Amino acid sequence: MKTVHDFPRHVQELENVWIPLSDGTRLAARIWLPEDAEEHPVPAILEYIPYRKRDMTRDRDDQNHPYFAGHGYAAVRVDLRGSGDSDGVLEDEYLRQELDDGVEVIRWLAEQPWCDGNVGMIGISWGGFNGLQVAALQPPELKAIITVCSTDDRYADDVHHMGGCLLGDNLSWASVMFAYNSCPPDPAIVGERWRDMWFQRLEGSGLWLEKWLRHQNRDAYWLHGSICEDYTRVQCPVYAVSGWADGYTNAVFRMLANLGVPRKGLIGPWSHKYPHLGKPGPAIGFLQEALRWWDYWLKGEDTGIMDEPMLRVWMQDSVPPTTMYKFRPGRWVGEEAWPSSNIEMRRMPLAPRKLEEPGTSVADQPMSIRSPLSVGLFAGKWCSYTAPPDLPHDQREEDGGALVFDSDPLPEDLEILGAPVVELDLEADRAVGMVAVRLSDVAPDGKATRNTYGLLNLTHRDSHEQPTPLEPGKRYRARIQLNDIAQSYPAGHRLRVSISTSYWPLAWPPPEPVQLTIRSGTSFFEAPVRLPQELDGRLRGFEEPEAAPSTEMTLLEPEEHRWTVVRDLAGDVSTLEVINDEGTYRLEPTGTEIQRRTNEWYTYEDDDFGSPRGETYCIRGFRRGDWAVKTLTRTVLTCDEENFYIRAELDAYEGDTRVFSKNWNTSIPRNLV
Repeated sequence: MKTVHDFPRHVQELENVWIPLSDGTRLAARIWLPEDAEEHPVPAILEYIPYRKRDMTRDRDDQNHPYFAGHGYAAVRVDLRGSGDSDGVLEDEYLRQELDDGVEVIRWLAEQPWCDGNVGMIGISWGGFNGLQVAALQPPELKAIITVCSTDDRYADDVHHMGGCLLGDNLSWASVMFAYNSCPPDPAIVGERWRDMWFQRLEGSGLWLEKWLRHQNRDAYWLHGSICEDYTRVQCPVYAVSGWADGYTNAVFRMLANLGVPRKGLIGPWSHKYPHLGKPGPAIGFLQEALRWWDYWLKGEDTGIMDEPMLRVWMQDSVPPTTMYKFRPGRWVGEEAWPSSNIEMRRMPLAPRKLEEPGTSVADQPMSIRSPLSVGLFAGKWCSYTAPPDLPHDQREEDGGALVFDSDPLPEDLEILGAPVVELDLEADRAVGMVAVRLSDVAPDGKATRNTYGLLNLTHRDSHEQPTPLEPGKRYRARIQLNDIAQSYPAGHRLRVSISTSYWPLAWPPPEPVQLTIRSGTSFFEAPVRLPQELDGRLRGFEEPEAAPSTEMTLLEPEEHRWTVVRDLAGDVSTLEVINDEGTYRLEPTGTEIQRRTNEWYTYEDDDFGSPRGETYCIRGFRRGDWAVKTLTRTVLTCDEENFYIRAELDAYEGDTRVFSKNWNTSIPRNLV
């Protein structure tokens, strides 16, 4: 990463600016401006998220926003209502209040003397989501957005569900927000009212996990904020960005295919990060790419960005399996449009232990599988958030509990771009069941690297809105769409499709063990095969990563990142332990010391489908002078055949004195999950 100190425009920083809303609420903003912006007004770029501008995202903000300001923009970072230093209580994600506030913020920005009336939105994850959602409200001042690691469909492709299956990340993400929502505003910004604001949040934010678990199907709760319900509502240009180690790549393809506005897509090898900070590498000069987008749409300058292919993706080369990569070898490829006429679906029948060539006639034979709960222990996270060792390991350890179908060694190199699909002719012996499908690259030495996967709750085979039980012994057709990929397979390697009936803890298992019987000859794997294009060799290269200087920080207590699988053979208990401890550090510009730690444990006993248990424990601490506060949150999720059970605890401390404590203990019926 190249650190840039000198910019075309001198930059001034406003540590805190209050943005008034029509109901009297004030939102806290940190703003970077060209020094002469009031004499020569500039467009504004808004990032609008709940992750605490004063401290938690300060380093990232310091790298991104002064860079934009130095190139002639007003860069504005706003805390959502109820987060950071803003007024109010945050009660859930993407509420209509949040979006309406966003529209008011955009109007306020456009009216400032330093703004020329044109506004763009940029954001990753939450900020990518609400960028799309605010765009769908069509504020006239919003001229373009960049949405990174986000989704157009909150039910089908978010942290909560996948194919109608409940994701383990639903618990971990709820726990992260439980911790964020317990944090106080900074007294240096809000003054003496900080404690009253803090207690309002501790009491009022609520247990989001409970809210989410009460919506197990695709109902109105998830339709809100899902722009896929009406893509025509988005009327401004959209640049959609993600990474192959992220959880949100599918949305890029859907938005390119369905939006009717000028649009571009970019997918690299990265995890859940901005691409100039991208891991695994190669990172790219994303801030320069963003400027090309903003200059085109907010300043009317022809930067050439809209003359380039609609879609740019990193075609990943074959690599041995491991849980983390510093760099993923590959090359950039481009498509002028999506869907692309360069993609051809190759349909391969499933035969016993064999993935046959297209057109091969295969006899109808039953193939049965009842997977142990151990399948999934080496699956990694649904989404690689911070690129620790959370990617899938060698799939041979998982394949022992799955039906496995291998192709012949490939006679020549093969490239896949898009979403593979598995179509199954199956029957089950229980009313509720799931299927997990993995596509792996098998090297000549037998090592298997997972490239993509898909899940389906079989009661959702026809509808996510109105699932229906399976009738044991009845044959059904089920279509499982795997996550989109761009993957190259060398000659001599094999494709492997693996099918299991559980995938814990990535997804919560069904209430009982299920035996699936799959029919050969009428079950298929379809691969979206891409031939190399002349265009690939003419693509404009990305520049090297650049950013403004990082925040000066002093590490006071070391970090710890650990991902451990423990098999207690004496008690027949298996545990996945995830430690994400960012240590304690001091932000030198403010003098604030910050502690941030999250622990997660996912366990099961023997092959007992009522035993899966997820537990999270979070610490968030802030100290400066005589101001010292800390919150501890703990959440436990368990189940039996009929219900989910949540136990949660929230404790808040000033110094060593506990000043707030609240417990939750509730059960929620399972609804065909």
